[in-house]
Amino acid sequence: MRRVTLPPRPDWVEQVERLGFAFHTIDGETYWDESAAFAFTLEEIERDIEGPTEALEQLCFAFIEKALASEEILTKLAIPAEHWDYIRNSWQRGERNLYGRLDLAYDGRGPAKLLEYNADTPTALFESSVVQWDWLEQAMARGAIPRDSDQFNSLHERLIAAFKGLREPSPYRLHLTCVQDSPEDKGTVDYLADCAVQAGLDARFTYIEELGLLSDGRFCDGANQPIETLFKLYPWEWMFRESYGKALSRSGCQFIEPPWKAVLSNKGLLACLWEMEPGHPNLLPAFFEGDPRCATLSARHVRKPLYSREGANVTLMERGRVLDSDDGPYGAEGHVLQDAASNLFSADGKYAVLGSWLVASQACGLCVREDASPITKNTSRFLPHFIEP
Repeated sequence: MRRVTLPPRPDWVEQVERLGFAFHTIDGETYWDESAAFAFTLEEIERDIEGPTEALEQLCFAFIEKALASEEILTKLAIPAEHWDYIRNSWQRGERNLYGRLDLAYDGRGPAKLLEYNADTPTALFESSVVQWDWLEQAMARGAIPRDSDQFNSLHERLIAAFKGLREPSPYRLHLTCVQDSPEDKGTVDYLADCAVQAGLDARFTYIEELGLLSDGRFCDGANQPIETLFKLYPWEWMFRESYGKALSRSGCQFIEPPWKAVLSNKGLLACLWEMEPGHPNLLPAFFEGDPRCATLSARHVRKPLYSREGANVTLMERGRVLDSDDGPYGAEGHVLQDAASNLFSADGKYAVLGSWLVASQACGLCVREDASPITKNTSRFLPHFIEP
């Protein structure tokens, strides 16, 4: 693994906008950054990223079985008790999941270490799937990278196949939703809608603020059309708190991601996995804050809220001193403490985190986010990657 400095395409803005990538620049700062790329060997991808990603997914499934049988665990995860049966039934019915992203610390020396699991509402999908593949083809064509390079990226094909599986035994209507005034969220949902259409589904968009309930308890969109299946780029912990939260289990709506993902989209997962498999090569020591075992953590560790996204309210500490932190609205439900990863990639004063994508629980893609801070935020830059011949 190495960071390679490359000249950006002179017309890179026009090239990415040609693909429909509208949020390449956020608040005047570059988000899509092709002034460098990350090069990997095939062995690094297969041995250190792909294999461990799928192994961690199976470990997460084993944890779900354990958690759903334990009121103590569900309480530690701060999941409201009134939704426990709803989540259990979702898992027992085998409701299908679509996608997720494991964030990993990895510097080429292995093994990769799990930083967190974005199991419910991961973004950076469109740029991981389409935009960096287009960059790869053009970079090879202009000789910026070797012509027989490759990329760990079958996201687009896997998403379409997964949507085809969701429509069996017969086609049906799929609604997709996200919050208003978030270009990144809308771009992600628009891309997934396109994949669904290519899979033969009737895909329709509605903002989350437009969701309502019909008199028979079913959800409806802004045009009062019933919603049978809903892809929601909106966290489960927020759904549970909405005015319609108590109606979720009675609505008859199939959700993507399914309710059981609420067990995994929680930083408490990190502590629970470590307790299940202490010493696992792809896990970092982690405990719920207040656990006496926190004293066994390294002097350099990270404090993470149970519910947090894009680095919000995460604090990097060393011997009680704050080294780095990010603001945000999270933390009321509690925190976990996790050892800081010693193998977080760093070069030229920058830090990189790998996002390993799963579609239908199969590893199939990679993204790299870089920042001047070791805490990855929503403003961290996206850099493409390639596999060297």
